[in-house]
Amino acid sequence: SMLKEADKTAVAKRFEAIKEPVKIVMFTQEFECEYCSVTRQLVEEVSGLSDKVSLEVLDFVKDKARADELGVDKVPALAIVGDKDYGIRFYGVPAGYEFSTLVEDIVMVGRRESGLPKEITDELAKVDSPVHMQVIVSPTCPYCPRAVLAAHRFAMASDMIRGDMIEGAEFPHLVTKYGVQGVPHTVINETHSFVGALPDAEVAKAVLK
Repeated sequence: SMLKEADKTAVAKRFEAIKEPVKIVMFTQEFECEYCSVTRQLVEEVSGLSDKVSLEVLDFVKDKARADELGVDKVPALAIVGDKDYGIRFYGVPAGYEFSTLVEDIVMVGRRESGLPKEITDELAKVDSPVHMQVIVSPTCPYCPRAVLAAHRFAMASDMIRGDMIEGAEFPHLVTKYGVQGVPHTVINETHSFVGALPDAEVAKAVLK
């Protein structure tokens, strides 16, 4: 077991807030995926803590059509979906501080509510072309969950936005590509980036820009 009994109890209690079914869609690859098995074990334990949470495990190669449909291009990958795909993604093990993000995302999707204030959702309603937010993190970074949750809440609030958590140590080529020197490091549409966990209003400005 990866989760301690106290953690299981706390997560099960948090999951009581879920109102609608949630599915964790995991993409794995038996060959050459160092972190796939630990990610799978973690989400198997998490999905077992509520009868409203289910798990679908797919093969990145054999189920390529489904991966393409969800825009998944690397493994291990998790998509948290409800009655539709909200664009909420995890690439890498959601461990350390990011475990809380996984739990909160499942609850958010289960409530079908982003939790963002109206002034932010009104701003996001102006987004009229696709936005891809990638938040590069470290599991030991206490500020990273706030940045990831912002991206995931924005994705929940707008069909135009997709939000990815990327665990930097598992995808070092992306750390190099984006010149990451500190985390959380958020990249928007490959062209704009900022470091740190900014207030939601500031993140919304960056997205609209």
